[in-house]
Amino acid sequence: MTISRRTLLKLAALAPAAKLVGIQLAHAEDRDFRHAITLFSDIKYPPDFKHFGYANPAAPKGGRVRYGLVGSFDNLNPYTYKGATGPAVLNDTLFTSSLDEPSTEYGLAASGVWHPEDRSMVVYRLRPEARFHDGAPMTPEDVIWSMQALREAHPQYNSYYRNVAGAEQTGEHEVTFTFTEKGNRELPLITGQLPVLSRAWWTGKDAQGKQRNIQETSFEAPLGSGAYVADEVKLGISIRMKRVPDYWGKDLAVNAGQNNFDAIEYIYFRDANVAFEAFKGDQYDWRVETSAKDWATGYNVPAVTSGRIVKEEIALRQVNGMQGWAMNIRRPKFQDVRVRQALNLAFDFEWANQNLFYGQYTRSRSYFNNSEMEARDTPSGAELALLNPLKDKLPAEVFTAQYMNPLNDTPQNRRKNLRQAAKLLSDAGWRTVQDGGKNVLKNDTGERLTIEFLLNSPAFERVALPYQQQLELLGIGVAIKTVDSAQHERRTQTFDYDIMVGSWPQSLSPGNEQREFWGSEAARRDGSRNYIGIANPAVDAIIEQLVLAQDRDSLVAACRALDRVLMWNHYVVPMWFIPYTRTARWDRFGRPEQLPLLSTGFPTTWWWDEERARKAAAT
Repeated sequence: MTISRRTLLKLAALAPAAKLVGIQLAHAEDRDFRHAITLFSDIKYPPDFKHFGYANPAAPKGGRVRYGLVGSFDNLNPYTYKGATGPAVLNDTLFTSSLDEPSTEYGLAASGVWHPEDRSMVVYRLRPEARFHDGAPMTPEDVIWSMQALREAHPQYNSYYRNVAGAEQTGEHEVTFTFTEKGNRELPLITGQLPVLSRAWWTGKDAQGKQRNIQETSFEAPLGSGAYVADEVKLGISIRMKRVPDYWGKDLAVNAGQNNFDAIEYIYFRDANVAFEAFKGDQYDWRVETSAKDWATGYNVPAVTSGRIVKEEIALRQVNGMQGWAMNIRRPKFQDVRVRQALNLAFDFEWANQNLFYGQYTRSRSYFNNSEMEARDTPSGAELALLNPLKDKLPAEVFTAQYMNPLNDTPQNRRKNLRQAAKLLSDAGWRTVQDGGKNVLKNDTGERLTIEFLLNSPAFERVALPYQQQLELLGIGVAIKTVDSAQHERRTQTFDYDIMVGSWPQSLSPGNEQREFWGSEAARRDGSRNYIGIANPAVDAIIEQLVLAQDRDSLVAACRALDRVLMWNHYVVPMWFIPYTRTARWDRFGRPEQLPLLSTGFPTTWWWDEERARKAAAT
């Protein structure tokens, strides 16, 4: 959970939020405010810690780092779902995540936190020295307004904080949030991820006298409070951030040895291939490689041979969530599980891995790949106790077998799987008939079985095209449509697709975001992450057990049960994962000896190395 990397894993919507109401709470003098908060496990760093173990407090300040991004932007307001937003504002959150603990946060804008044993509320104590970039102090009014405004402006915030029933100032520097339910261990942590916005700035007018509106796009970079501020913006082309020298939080332990670059620049490219060539031409510095082909063959350039570009596979302690061909079961043709299972039988992962991916990938077998939360063997113990009451709503295989993907490793297996897929489609009512001299699948009403694959990157076309050939052997009509990022976002927000590439990253402590991924309410709400359209009471029931888990063992059991049910319902055709991050960088940076367990730490804990930069610049 976090609004850093892990918050991106968690910021997924839930349900319409309860209206924020006033709370009349007496201040309790005996409350023990803590410097940190965690989900289950012990807190690693004590109250007097000086810096995180993965940060070097002696790191030099200076230099710059350049990122390359594919696409464009037409909006600088990150708090609305409208438009394509560029990274032009940083607002501090109440608490901030540790990158070497799965579910622990430490004070940032707030110095302390308290909650009762039942977690029916949480109280944050703000730091009096916390400031926005205009010098104005952060106040409880800012915090309360931020919660209300963000929920009204963006459906993901509205969903994420749906269980916040009320917010009120309960002390000079104190804010109390109350919740709609008790026992949800994650609620105090996710409120800590709230970015604190300036109420005065957002409710004021811009330089042209126009009233600002957090719900609308804007070309004006919002007032921030973090370590960086927008310095130069070229709309749709680039954004340069500069480090704030008098940043109010620079001396906090949670920031020691971090935010070391004087400038961070984001450069946009309209095409992924152009962006890759730009990296090799030293137009930006750091790249996370998502293409197996490029990783295997694309870096055969002199800069790599000479060591000026460093390729590194960085292993992280992370869960590899599910990526797959997501079928939109809101559409009748995908509502029969036999059709969904047939589509998986026809997908030849083994051929793709060998011929397209250079054998780099492992096929996804779980929604929690490579973790203790992955369902294995058959259910027992606590997991079985969750599943048994739902037995009449679950596939029988949930109780009798471990899920396994079909293998297409030999010609014989490919033919066998296609025959099995054809039988499943026939049993589901799709019969082979002659149409224009071709064998096609039609149902009893004469409707042909057709599928459109919606893509937002040409990189997936080389995976989709061989898949298309396999599906057409079954008589399915297939179209592949690649659209720009703006059109793709519009269509995914309104669920206007047959099949798309769905991706659901997971953290080491799954929680409320699972409602957004798989919950019935999310299936009915535009803009949710329930791309599949799952509205399954059994899934809902398991999610609630997961969200309300009171210890780590219970959480793991609920995750395994959820994983098992999702896999045996064949909601996706699973793709693949790798248990490390492929990175390439121009060798002009230093880094701590110890990287964080959960992140590369770049650029937060890295720094500019003048000697390395001089050598990297040499031709």
